[in-house]
Amino acid sequence: MRVNWFLMLACVLASLYAWQQDPNWADQNLVFSLNNLYAGRVWTLVTALFVHAGWEHLLGNLPFLFVFGNTLEKMIGRNNHLLVFFLGGFTSFLLPPIIGIYSPDTGMLGASAAIFTLAAIVMLMSPLKFSWLFLAPQGLVAIIYFVLNVALVYAPSMIPGYDPNVAYIAHVIGFTVGIPFGIAWSLHWKKNLVISLGLFGIYIVILALLGALTGIQTPLGVI
Repeated sequence: MRVNWFLMLACVLASLYAWQQDPNWADQNLVFSLNNLYAGRVWTLVTALFVHAGWEHLLGNLPFLFVFGNTLEKMIGRNNHLLVFFLGGFTSFLLPPIIGIYSPDTGMLGASAAIFTLAAIVMLMSPLKFSWLFLAPQGLVAIIYFVLNVALVYAPSMIPGYDPNVAYIAHVIGFTVGIPFGIAWSLHWKKNLVISLGLFGIYIVILALLGALTGIQTPLGVI
């Protein structure tokens, strides 16, 4: 049985457990913050990767973990899969408060950033792997969500659905962590990057055409 299924199960069980606890206790013992780390609650680095804020948060992450996690584990094995999952998650939790983007008391939780690490590696190893869940090549899905999160960091007012409670910068960091692993594990990463960028270019053209033909608001605006 793939370890990715256990990661998904851990997300569900940890979240259900956290939701039954006193919120103040959960913030101190299950959610990561730099203050919790300074207080010696090192385990929150791990628990926060699996605890989610609510059903919407959890159900929003599980499909991406299912798709990218299962694809990647098939290619690199369970040990390497666990390595990049936790490394991406830990780095994305630690870096923002350490460099001053977030205050030491800012709570962070969820598997999103670790999933972005997996997505970046899949993009550089097997971008054309088709996801029947998303009805798109996985390289395209990965780069769309990376670009979207970069835009939300630098120009949030331009993107509908911006939520100030979401750590978009952590997603970008998680994706960045995965890039050197994708390069190291793929002999054809340059070609795969070009493929992913090409798919993204086609996606942008389709959005532009839809906007021009229908007048529907797209991420590019009404064109």
